Amino acid sequence: MARRQFNVFNLSFLDVMACGFGAIILFFMIINSQVKSRSNKASVVLQSQTEFLEEEITDGQKRMVNMKNEINKIDEDNSIIQGSIDELLKIIEELSAEISLFANISLASQDSVEKLKSDIKILEKANERLSSEAEKKSLLSVDSPFDRGGEGQRQYISGCKVSGQRVLFLIDASTSMLANSYANALLFSVYPDEEKIRAPKWSQVIKGVEWMATRLKGEFQIYTFNESAQSVLEESDGKWIKADSKNIVSAIDKLAATAPRGGNSLYNAFEAINAFSKKPDNIFLFTDGLPTLGSRIPNSPVKVYPRDRQKYFNRALEVSPSIPMNVFLFPLDGDPTAAASFINLAGLKKGCFVAPSKDWPSS
Repeated sequence: MARRQFNVFNLSFLDVMACGFGAIILFFMIINSQVKSRSNKASVVLQSQTEFLEEEITDGQKRMVNMKNEINKIDEDNSIIQGSIDELLKIIEELSAEISLFANISLASQDSVEKLKSDIKILEKANERLSSEAEKKSLLSVDSPFDRGGEGQRQYISGCKVSGQRVLFLIDASTSMLANSYANALLFSVYPDEEKIRAPKWSQVIKGVEWMATRLKGEFQIYTFNESAQSVLEESDGKWIKADSKNIVSAIDKLAATAPRGGNSLYNAFEAINAFSKKPDNIFLFTDGLPTLGSRIPNSPVKVYPRDRQKYFNRALEVSPSIPMNVFLFPLDGDPTAAASFINLAGLKKGCFVAPSKDWPSS
């Protein structure tokens, strides 16, 4: 029987090859373990960096939102500021126009506060003299309410006859009736009422009404008007008063104690006349210029331009009663169209127009 021959070389080669492969596998296993360890460490670092970057992004987004809000707020503030600037420019433009309008109005040095105070002192002395004369008037008869001396033509003023069974005196009692210029009227407006009623212009108005009331017969009323119109005698609105000495003196005293203030609404004054159940048959309107208010009275002061005053006058004319109306227009600087408008009113109402002189009614 043949025997197989054993080869030592072949067995050693296989062992060497197996050991080599084992060594290679072990090497790869060692390397792979180290790579995995380094990978895990790198992953932790990258995760930490990622979280940090995410926080930075979140913070950046928050800052971006805040910046957008700030930008929007700035834009809103800019819009408000721009609107305020536009409004201020408009006001400046209106004031410039108003200054240009009154640029030609001269204020003489004698119209200063010191001069006005001097006038008040003079009027106080005159008031004392008139007070002593008033005591004498109370002793006169009913048929002659005031001692005026002279009759006949003193009842006539440039064609105006003081007559009628129901005579209404409509007196403008606004601030402008304190002086012949807006500047001086404003100076008087800050004085106490005790000094306002002694203003030269207002005193002349009262003397004029008193002068015309000397020969009244029948019935009468004295209304003052500024924002509204009312009788100088309490609880007598819309009623007629008997023209006797006692009632006339009482009405004149109430008128003299009225301090002019505010603007004037001729519209409301005419509406008050329309409210009478028995209409007057003669009206004497005492004023110094076109109205500064319409039928509605604003809650706060507003600027009034000449075109507005003419508009208020035209609207008042629409509701004016169809009654003879006599206009006494006292001077006021800065209202050049007033004379023409009131002359037209007197003509339409078949009355007279009078621009009293400085010494009226003593002349």
